[in-house]
Amino acid sequence: MTMFKKLLIANRGEIACRVIKTARKMGIATVAVYSDADRGALHVKMADEAIHIGPPPASESYIVIDKIMAAIKETGAEAVHPGYGFLSENMKFAEALEAAGVAFVGPPSPAIEAMGDKITSKKIAAEAGVSTVPGFMGLIADADEAVKISAQIGYPVMIKASAGGGGKGMRIAWNETETREGFQASKNEAKSSFGDDRIFIEKFVTQPRHIEIQVLADKHGNCVYLGERECSIQRRNQKVIEEAPSPFLDAATRKAMGEQAVALAQAVGYTSAGTVEFIVDGDRNFYFLEMNTRLQVEHPVTELITGVDLVEQMIRVAAGEKLPFAQDDIKLTGWAMESRLYAEDPYRNFLPSIGRLTRYRPPVEVQAGPLHDTGKWQGEAPVGATAVRNDTGVFEGGEISMFYDPMIAKLCTWAPDRAGAIEAMRVALDGFEVEGIGHNLPFLSAVMDHDRFASGNITTAFIAEEYPDGFQSVTLDEGSLARVAAAAAAMHRVAEIRRTRVSGRMDNHERRVGTDWMVTLQGVDFPVVIAADHDGSTVTFDDGRAMRVTSDWTPGDSLARLMVDGSPLVLKVGKISGGFRIRTRGADLKVHVRSPRQAELARRMPEKLPPDTSKLLLCPMPGLIVRIDVEVGQEVQEGQTLCTVEAMKMENILRAERKGVVAAIKCGPGDSLAVDEVIMEFE
Repeated sequence: MTMFKKLLIANRGEIACRVIKTARKMGIATVAVYSDADRGALHVKMADEAIHIGPPPASESYIVIDKIMAAIKETGAEAVHPGYGFLSENMKFAEALEAAGVAFVGPPSPAIEAMGDKITSKKIAAEAGVSTVPGFMGLIADADEAVKISAQIGYPVMIKASAGGGGKGMRIAWNETETREGFQASKNEAKSSFGDDRIFIEKFVTQPRHIEIQVLADKHGNCVYLGERECSIQRRNQKVIEEAPSPFLDAATRKAMGEQAVALAQAVGYTSAGTVEFIVDGDRNFYFLEMNTRLQVEHPVTELITGVDLVEQMIRVAAGEKLPFAQDDIKLTGWAMESRLYAEDPYRNFLPSIGRLTRYRPPVEVQAGPLHDTGKWQGEAPVGATAVRNDTGVFEGGEISMFYDPMIAKLCTWAPDRAGAIEAMRVALDGFEVEGIGHNLPFLSAVMDHDRFASGNITTAFIAEEYPDGFQSVTLDEGSLARVAAAAAAMHRVAEIRRTRVSGRMDNHERRVGTDWMVTLQGVDFPVVIAADHDGSTVTFDDGRAMRVTSDWTPGDSLARLMVDGSPLVLKVGKISGGFRIRTRGADLKVHVRSPRQAELARRMPEKLPPDTSKLLLCPMPGLIVRIDVEVGQEVQEGQTLCTVEAMKMENILRAERKGVVAAIKCGPGDSLAVDEVIMEFE
């Protein structure tokens, strides 16, 4: 069979852009599909053709098979890549393509049926002798039955949508009440996101690691595994940071898991790229969870350590080609990290954020590592080499919609070892500029700097254990604060020189700026003296410490790259009265640089207190009111459910923080609210 001439991507966002890049490299024309909300989206701009398929809700556009088939017919596309989510694991879609004589860039429909349904896949895995987590694989009629089954399995349990993925339709329940609530919420989310509300329940293994094996199979009986991905850094069952390989597996366990994954894939006649997911305990015992019959969100880290373009191989397999390598040819080189940048506000318990990206400047991509098509090295890499990759579907000035997944980008780094990949990620995150919406960049930076993460001693409970009260920004240690203070003092001097020049005071302007300053940040005062020369500044602290600061930063630049005390420092910089707003390594700092007299007067100023909202329930995110569970005059108890808000395909239950009486309800089901809009008042 000859290679396809035209490929339709039945998806949106960053994965659609990702597929378009590989298709373009292969000389294949591309067709994008888009809803009203995505009319100006990046994947639409990148594709050779674009077809409108309906209103913003995915249930009226991206997952309507007839609309995708009509787009295929209109454009004459010979093949379809489904990306992930939406129709990627929909057997009816694969069958419709087969009936129309259009190639599906994915597995055959029987394999989707066998492995794509989590209940069926568990049964097949058990029959094949694969160790599985205890659970109930049958259909569950209602919440009463869910409670009965959960008691038999033993708490805690995981309530999961059979057709689910991406953390949607998934809840952990520790008791009967949580089972009832979780069962209904999971059914609702599953129906909304996948059009399938079937639910199953399994034992939740405490202290687990989530490790998955990438497999790739052709139509000629060849199947290989391409190492593993560590996906244990999760929040609300949604992956946040992934890496490859895992810092936990040894060669023997990797081989055993890989061979088991291949055997399972071959048992169901699998072709294309797929992922077999396992839970691994502290003794490296592993248990089959599910098989995802599609490309995974986190596939780039596997590509970075193997040099295999998985999207290209999926297309070639769909066209009938044989895999160009055998298992012995697969070598894992270096280490790769992936950070998922989400439109979620970490200071509001990671609730979704929508709006316009007023600034979107990712770090410059750098190709390196073992990738075959870069012309770079394979095998051993030069010491200190790093790579940066950013898979994205947005652009500066674009809108983040409430209708789809909140992921903005996947920032990846590669280095010869894990420590190098983490450090490269730290620098890349510091240099990633996003403004206009809430986002989780500060949290990602905090994880990269966390001692436990750096040690590799991680489980799926990492975020819950290390951030039990949510994320409240990073508190920098004294050494880091001093580095930022030195940088801010040097930057302030540059800004003051610029100001005196603009004001016309050209004579002796540098002398007029002065040398003695008080830098205040995070509640700490640093008296400093600056001695400047043509190459930079030397900042001396009152304890005698001196730091050399060099940079090409100029006032107005939103990003400052400096060398401080011999090592690099990257700061996001904004102007505030009397200083800067500086963000670095997850910290968000107000930095004031004042003369000694100004600092003395500032200490005498009264502190402005925030308004009292203790008697108000405010909408924590832009969203739709699904249900109000109380009425005016009702007394509520701490923890009682007040209402449910839906945003970005997720239902969020809002509960009472303390005992009280409902005085007024300001909205009702079906109302769309903005952030901090009042839902109800209390006496």
